[in-house]
Order: sequence, then C-alpha cells, then structure tokens
Amino acid sequence: MSNQNEKHDETATTTAAAAPSGDKPLTAAESIAANAYISSAEPMTRSGMNWFVLRVASNKETSVRDTLLRKVQIEHMTHLVGRILVPTEKKKTIKGGKQKVTEEKLYPGYVFVEMKLEDDGRIPQDVFFLIKETTGVGDFVGTKGRPTPMKQHEIEKMQLASMKVEDMPQIKLVFEKGEAVTIKEGPFQGYEGTVDELLPEKGLVRVLVTIFGRQAPVELEEWQIAKADEMV
Repeated sequence: MSNQNEKHDETATTTAAAAPSGDKPLTAAESIAANAYISSAEPMTRSGMNWFVLRVASNKETSVRDTLLRKVQIEHMTHLVGRILVPTEKKKTIKGGKQKVTEEKLYPGYVFVEMKLEDDGRIPQDVFFLIKETTGVGDFVGTKGRPTPMKQHEIEKMQLASMKVEDMPQIKLVFEKGEAVTIKEGPFQGYEGTVDELLPEKGLVRVLVTIFGRQAPVELEEWQIAKADEMV
C-alpha cells in the first residue's frame, strides 16, 4: 500500500477533491491549501471528529502535512481525516506604510490532525497505515494506538494560530498605555516620551513627546520606538 501511495503522490497533481454540489472539483493543490488553514466560518471541530497531536521529525512539519492531505484525497478518506494543521505564530508589522507578516512554527515537531477514531478509541486501520507510512511521522500523543483528544482550550489556541492572515485579529502591539519609550528612528530620534494611545488597526503608537517645553502627540510606527529601559 505504501509504494502505491507514494507513486500516486508523485504523479497526481490535479486529483479531484470533494466540493459543494455544482462547483468545480478542487485540484489536489487547492484542497491542500483549503485544509492547511482554519477559517473563522468553520466549526472548531467537524462532526464526529476530534483533534489529535502527531509527533513528526523536526523541520518536516509542513512536508508531512502536505503529504498527508494529498494521501487523504487520493485514498478518499476525507470522511475519516479532516484538516491537518501546522500552526504558526504570525506577527503583523507596518514599516513605511507597508504591512509585513512573519511566521514561525508555534509547535516545532508536531502536526495537528482532525480525525475520526473507532468506537474503542483506536485509529482506523487504513488511516493508521496511511499516516505511519509517511516519511517523517512518529507517533500520536497518547497511549499507543489510542491517541488522546485535545482539550477545548488547546484546540482554540491552536486554531487561532492556524488562521489565514486575512482572518487574523488586529495587529498586536507590544507597548502599553503610560509606558515610557524612546524614539529611535525618524525626525524625533532620541526624544523620550510616554505612550498615550495604541492604534493597532493602523499599526501605530501615539506618543506624548515634550517639544519646546510643551507636550505634543506624535504618531509613530512600532519599529520606530523602543521601551525606555531597553535603550539604557
């Protein structure tokens, strides 16, 4: 079974996946993209399934995810295996008016799999071999043959990290109102001030700066300022 699956994996580039009635079937690549992220419109867990944690080789998280999603489509096992995720910590920054998103794996060495177990808590045999015969895969977290389902708060945290960039919450700023900061870039470089207001939707921080003996509000991008104690 393994050799046949691997052969299919290498040659199948436009395998049709399940699609809503009347819609054009998804290609394998489109299906992987659709299942590699969480949409805010989707249920936290699909009916009859639960989320489990799979140990994988370091730096193989993304390749394992993509290979498993491709195999699931090829073997028509979407009723047993749903989404497969590699959560990343995403940070939005704005510099020079341009937004940039950087990503870093939140749980190195782990992949999260949504799947349906047998009534006795074991992985269905076909699913077990499909997963175990994938290069880079280790074991599920839990008793051997009986993975431990994730808890609700763990699922929520994992899914928040797995959202597409456009579905993410507003930019999170590292400063707090009333905090002392030093301006390190721009026309007011070297001035010290106090954070007056956070404007996360714009990626800006409003800082009160004393200029010619009077306080004036200055809106700055986050990268232009630093915590005062960090500049000592």
